[in-house]
Amino acid sequence: MKKGIYIFPNALTLMGMFGGFYAIISAIKGDFIMAAWAVLIAMVFDGLDGFVARLTGSSTRFGVELDSLSDLVAFGVAPAVIIYLSSIRDFGRAGWLAAFLFVACGALRLARYNVQMVTAERKSFTGIPIPGAAVIMVTLVMFFRDMNWPLEKNAFVLVLTFALSLLMVSTLRFHGLKEINFSGRKPFWILVLVVLVFVVIATRPEISLFIFAMLYLTIGIIENIYLFARRRRLRQQ
Repeated sequence: MKKGIYIFPNALTLMGMFGGFYAIISAIKGDFIMAAWAVLIAMVFDGLDGFVARLTGSSTRFGVELDSLSDLVAFGVAPAVIIYLSSIRDFGRAGWLAAFLFVACGALRLARYNVQMVTAERKSFTGIPIPGAAVIMVTLVMFFRDMNWPLEKNAFVLVLTFALSLLMVSTLRFHGLKEINFSGRKPFWILVLVVLVFVVIATRPEISLFIFAMLYLTIGIIENIYLFARRRRLRQQ
């Protein structure tokens, strides 16, 4: 700290925190779609700060701790407030307990990641990462509003909130962008696939983002079931 801090990556981290805070304010005002977009924009800044820090060699312990605090606001508190006010508050105690559990498990998830980031979580994630859980929550709100489906006192949303909370602190393996080596050469079709994904998202973002988020969750669960079955089969041999 006596030598100073790196401004650019930490400023990006604070922009992500601002997105989370703005999402909370928007949710309190009842503008849940704006709140959801604010969380998604915060996710962009969350990805940029780590990328810039690694690119410029400006990763520090201070930046790691600030990033965790920003993530807790943007991807823990903000989604919990959005989902509580938009859907599950009419469940009474179960509603606010589900929202609190999401925040608490998000905090535990971040703390565990900071401890294991150079060992167990160097490649794949242990438990679904908190940004992934947050994206599922906020895109669900966007999806239901776009489809004109009832969101208030929705039992599916309540169960999903509990499930995502537990998945964050689970030992299931989930993949992330950090496993991809962006510096190496890649086949041409990957660039075409990226363009197609952007086109699909731009066509109906409220629907496509939720579908992609649920695909990430579903594929992760299926992969873990397959790995569990394979380990069990190997032990029996």
